[in-house]
Amino acid sequence: MFTGIITDIGHVSRLDMPDNGPDHAGGDLRARIDTRYDMATVEIGASIACNGVCLTVVDKADGWFEVDASAETLSKTTLGGWAQGTAVNLERALKVGDELGGHIVSGHVDGLAEITAMRDEGASTRFTFRTTPALARFIAPKGSVALDGTSLTVNEVDGATFGVNIIPHTKTHTTWGTLRVGDHVNLEIDTLARYVARLAETA
Repeated sequence: MFTGIITDIGHVSRLDMPDNGPDHAGGDLRARIDTRYDMATVEIGASIACNGVCLTVVDKADGWFEVDASAETLSKTTLGGWAQGTAVNLERALKVGDELGGHIVSGHVDGLAEITAMRDEGASTRFTFRTTPALARFIAPKGSVALDGTSLTVNEVDGATFGVNIIPHTKTHTTWGTLRVGDHVNLEIDTLARYVARLAETA
């Protein structure tokens, strides 16, 4: 579990396709991500959210870790577009006793959202996104949503489009300062919204 509070910006430094050997069992892509995390405190098998996708650390050394991503993950998220140098929002898994600064995020991406508009509002930037109607029904004004692993508050919803404000701190400490209209981001809807909708269907 995660909270959507990004704690490092990593960079993809290596990408390998599987060779069907034991070192690549279970993954269709192995990625090495450079990080400022103290990797001595990260165990093999630990979970790290990479642009909102919960991935397992399969190898590590000082300054980097490696993860495997399946073909399913590559097809359903933005990870299929990773290249050497790609910046990645990182968050380590929540520990009991940690501060819940965002909202509960599972790291299980539901789909993609496309940036359709950006405009400055003071020092902040208003982003408008479009997603599928099936996912939009779970997004509500003033509710929470995780985009590229970042916990954000929804400002408004209009059909399959919705908007959020990105403050200067978030633009500086995540990848949001590099995104442009037409880019896609990983979208995870709020778990609470999912269960409320399910209860309404069965009521």
